[in-house]
Amino acid sequence: MALLIYNSLTRKKEEFKPIHDGLVNMYVCGPTVYGLSHFGHAKSYVSFDIVVRYLRYLGYKVTYVQNITDVGHLTDDADQGEDKIAKQARTDKLHPMQVVEMYTREYFADMDSLDILRPDISPRATGHLPEQIEMVQDLLKKGFAYEVNGSVYFDVTKDKEYGKLSGRVLEEAESGTRVEIKSEKRNPADFALWKKAEPNHIMQWNSPWGKGFPGWHLECSAMSMKYLGETFDIHGGGMDNQFPHHECEIAQSECSTGKPFVKYWMHNNLVTVNGQKMGKSLGNFVTLKDAYEKYYPLVIRFFILQSHYRSTLDYSEQAVEGAAKGLEKLRGTITRLRNELTKQRTGKKEFITSFEVYKQRFFAAMDDDFNAPQAIGVLFELVRELNDLLNDAANVSHNFLMTVNDFLTIVTENILGLSSGQTKAAGISSEPQLMELLITLRNDARKSKNFAISDKIRDDLKAAGIVLEDGKDGTTWKRT
Repeated sequence: MALLIYNSLTRKKEEFKPIHDGLVNMYVCGPTVYGLSHFGHAKSYVSFDIVVRYLRYLGYKVTYVQNITDVGHLTDDADQGEDKIAKQARTDKLHPMQVVEMYTREYFADMDSLDILRPDISPRATGHLPEQIEMVQDLLKKGFAYEVNGSVYFDVTKDKEYGKLSGRVLEEAESGTRVEIKSEKRNPADFALWKKAEPNHIMQWNSPWGKGFPGWHLECSAMSMKYLGETFDIHGGGMDNQFPHHECEIAQSECSTGKPFVKYWMHNNLVTVNGQKMGKSLGNFVTLKDAYEKYYPLVIRFFILQSHYRSTLDYSEQAVEGAAKGLEKLRGTITRLRNELTKQRTGKKEFITSFEVYKQRFFAAMDDDFNAPQAIGVLFELVRELNDLLNDAANVSHNFLMTVNDFLTIVTENILGLSSGQTKAAGISSEPQLMELLITLRNDARKSKNFAISDKIRDDLKAAGIVLEDGKDGTTWKRT
């Protein structure tokens, strides 16, 4: 089955065909680093992590670029207000670049905990000012932009295709735009490419139009094209950025180059709390660091994977706890399987349902616009039959168990990113080899009647959430 991707630009699923055979160039809008990451960030970057992982599993060489917005994103997400980072710096009594460095480090630490692959390139807006200024000059030269009082604006009336991503005609775009008093724009929907900075504005740079700073939309166009070319395969981001951010990216990029900007546009949906968007501006967000105090990071990742990337994800503690139980069931069965693989079996018993059917259904789900929830549903059906099979483990084919284990390892760790790092917070590795060593040490202590040591191993593991179970076939373990 061919890989299908829902293209926001055409509003339909399309067979994925990269511009260059075997190569995928992909850009995803990164964070504005003025605060700690929350569930909304996790939803977006887990979603696109799955895309990158699956494309690489399929054999594509993926170049993944995700920017860091460290200037130019204003508090009202339009062309007025103040820079979000500058505002936070004033609150914290820090230099804006101190805020940038602090929250950039925190962002990557939070993403690492979720087992999200690092981007191949993480460019910063402030590090690409020459490219942005050059693009503004090009748009001015071609008549798509105009300068007034040290600021430069894109004239949306000059772009006949403006609105093709969001579906908004120009009149609708204008009606949804704040009209400032004594606006210097020619049209309300025009957007800033370069903004004049007031004298007390810390983050400002020299330009042909005087001291100022780049518009938010400009940075993504300049940086994506610098590293991926004037036309590239996939551009991703949150659905709330479809308009105006991505619409403006398309307009300025295609008017500058005269070429299609992006072949496939992908947008992840939002995290909600009681049906309302989760966000810093609304004060209803939960930071990942706070969440990590209650849940293992991979539980949060698994919770996010319970919804399709294009569907909303409603946050509640009960929903996260439900995801924790589901992940534990999946991981517990895999642990049980690997315990059995340490024993030699001569049986021939296999699944009643064809194992190949499970595999085909899993990959069919992933090929259908990266449908992770449906793929995980297939895994739970497989796990149910696997547990039944392991109840009669003595008569099961060892080679068959090896085949199932190889499949589960690939799909849970390489594709879904549910690696064995789940128990890092407890200071215990869940690798079967280490657990077998601890079980052996405990059994040796029991044989030598050193019950203080054997009981301590058992009790310490229990405190870390791991229970040892002694049976006629030996000792097994599972997480509680």
